[in-house]
Amino acid sequence: MGTTIRAWQGDITTLAVDAIVNAANSSLLGGGGVDGAIHRAAGPELRAHCAGLGGCPTGEARITPGFRLPARHVIHTVGPVWRGGQDGEAAALAACYRNSLQLAAAHALRTLALPAISCGAYGFPLQEAARIAVTECRAAAERYPSLEEIVLVAFDPQLKATLDDALA
Repeated sequence: MGTTIRAWQGDITTLAVDAIVNAANSSLLGGGGVDGAIHRAAGPELRAHCAGLGGCPTGEARITPGFRLPARHVIHTVGPVWRGGQDGEAAALAACYRNSLQLAAAHALRTLALPAISCGAYGFPLQEAARIAVTECRAAAERYPSLEEIVLVAFDPQLKATLDDALA
């Protein structure tokens, strides 16, 4: 039947999926944007669990329980800070998606929601980020047939339209 990949605009913390992806900072202890929202919604247990993980380098991913979230798990990945595009940012962002999707498949997760990693405070250009996200999600859908649905979550109408264009 194949994997469904779609864009959706709204609050990622409300989705009842097997896992949501957190665009985390390297400490994994919470921060601003989607990271802070996920930590607030999951409750203090998430921060306590993350404190025992020893952080996460850019491009890699770690999985935790979802605690108070409707999602059963949170996959934390650390996106690159945009520095103009000549510092390996695109490869690092692709690795975030690839490693998050690989971790989901390794844990037999079927439904996954991912935010626009690095598109907030980290400043990654939306069109390039959307293209990378869609490319990596399509590759994962072929590689991991157990993935049933991948939702690319937009925080505003502009990003939703950009993701829709990248999916077209």
